[in-house]
Formats: sequence, structure tokens, C-alpha cells
Amino acid sequence: MPFSGPESVDKAIESGLDLDGSSIPLEMVKLYKEVMEKEGARKRSGVTKSMRNRIVRSGAKHFDQDTLNQRLVKAGWEGLKKKEIDFFFNDK
Repeated sequence: MPFSGPESVDKAIESGLDLDGSSIPLEMVKLYKEVMEKEGARKRSGVTKSMRNRIVRSGAKHFDQDTLNQRLVKAGWEGLKKKEIDFFFNDK
């Protein structure tokens, strides 16, 4: 299946097919949808906090630790926290 971009995973889940074209087991899809429904109902603490969290999660895949830290600070956010560095960068 030709999926690309940030919405590719959501499209694949909705189609019931993984990005390689294999079927996603129904129980996996059901659990995912249940958890996402609960997450959708959870009260949010702020958009900028959510933006930063998303940037750290995804940015760690695309930038080295120093670059991501500098970019966060330059944009006006707090730099990487120790727990983020330990989780996203110490395994690499």
C-alpha cells in the first residue's frame, strides 16, 4: 500500500492493513481504537505542551540529540529533559 506522511498510520489502521499490505489482527485494531477513544476524551493541559511532546517523539527519529535540543531551545521551549534523553537517545 502506498502510504506516506503523518496520516499514513491512521489510514492503514482504518483500512485494516499494515503498511506492507498484511492484515492487522482485529483484536489489535479494537484495542487501538478503544485506547484512542479514551485518549480523545482525556482533558488536555495545553497545546504548546502537546506540540513539544510530539516534536520530541518524532524529532528524535530525525535529528541527533544536540540538534533537537538546540532547535527546541531556539523555538522557545525547554531543552531536552534527562528522561527524554535517556529514552530516545541512549539506545542509539
